[in-house]
Amino acid sequence: MPTATNLIAFCLVALGMVLTPGPNMIYLVSRSITQGRAAGLVSLAGVALGFVFYMLCAAFGITAILLAIPFAYDALRAAGAIYLLWLAWQAIRPGGHSPFQVRDLPQDSPRKLFTMGLVTALFNPKVAVLYLSLLPQFIEPARGNVLGQALILGSAQIVVSVTMNGVIAMSAGSIAGFLGRRPGWATVQRWLMATVLGALALRMATEARR
Repeated sequence: MPTATNLIAFCLVALGMVLTPGPNMIYLVSRSITQGRAAGLVSLAGVALGFVFYMLCAAFGITAILLAIPFAYDALRAAGAIYLLWLAWQAIRPGGHSPFQVRDLPQDSPRKLFTMGLVTALFNPKVAVLYLSLLPQFIEPARGNVLGQALILGSAQIVVSVTMNGVIAMSAGSIAGFLGRRPGWATVQRWLMATVLGALALRMATEARR
């Protein structure tokens, strides 16, 4: 079992990651606003399954294959950086929209909401980076049972991420209403999101392969 210090530290890292705007947040917010809180929570269930997939892969060492093949890792990193830059541009381009801005989207079925949530999580480069590069730093082989430590840390991350994403999904409508009454704040929010996404893209593009 990981030490209490490592467990708390990893939970704080997970909290910082989930509060950073990214594909998961954008998808959950858009669905919660346009289709209601229930749709947001169904989408969140799909996202949570994506977290479980990554956690199990990391815990059993399958993702080590990806890191051992330079081309595969670099391709994932480059695609992730390009995707984040595209999201940043969508936030600030002329006529761009805040993720909390109400818009007309087709009403998707629960099955599609769940599936899209899962796909969004699986192709979210932030999640891959969290499990591939950060989780191993909090495992102490000297304490034994490395698999158990990885599973506990990964489960803690899932609890933190699902809880915070649930709060965001449930309050998305209220946040959208606040920004709708204050266009200036909506503009600030869009530029802040674009800045964070751009910084993440730059860091991902320049990060040395571990």
